[in-house]
Amino acid sequence: MPQQVGRFETDIVRHVTLNYLLHLPPGYGEVEGPWPMIYFLHGAGERGDDVTKLLKHGIPKIVERDPDFPFIALSPQCPEGSWWPLEVEALYRLLEEIVARYEVDERRIYLTGISMGGFGSWRLGSAHPDRFAAVVPICGGMEGPARQVHTLKDVPVWAFHGAKDPTVPLAQSERLVEALDACGGNVRLTVYPEAAHDSWTETYDNPDLYRWLLAQSR
Repeated sequence: MPQQVGRFETDIVRHVTLNYLLHLPPGYGEVEGPWPMIYFLHGAGERGDDVTKLLKHGIPKIVERDPDFPFIALSPQCPEGSWWPLEVEALYRLLEEIVARYEVDERRIYLTGISMGGFGSWRLGSAHPDRFAAVVPICGGMEGPARQVHTLKDVPVWAFHGAKDPTVPLAQSERLVEALDACGGNVRLTVYPEAAHDSWTETYDNPDLYRWLLAQSR
């Protein structure tokens, strides 16, 4: 019996809810904008629907400690059971919503994330390279071929990783940085020789990072 020829068509709609924290710098609404923005993606341990978890690490922790933080800071929360690289479209739509509602300097949007958020930063940055002035993945990586990061060729990237990371091996960052460097990208990698998985505390506590970010503009 010959094989049957068929065709199937359907529309699939997926509903996604992203809770988030939003920091507006001192003077917002009083001093004329626009304002630079940091888009922060947390790690796997902060998933769920309790946004107070986001205060444990990274940019939300910095903002809680320093209300004078001079950037708009957007920190979404990944739904329980999901993974940032699977939520790239939702993350992009959230970004567009915030840009439309607030005085964001669209030439100075900086993407960063830790661990799972580092994976998300590589993925979201590669999917929408024209949206970001710089990308800072911390102890991250990317599933699949490293050549996917070639889309970031014209975006400054500064990656960070701990040499003794038992959770996400240093090789994850190294292969992506090497792939981007090989295609002429503007990329650098800082390795902390004694650091394990937490390579973000030292990174986000370093004023040089923020000076470098502000020097980048689309």
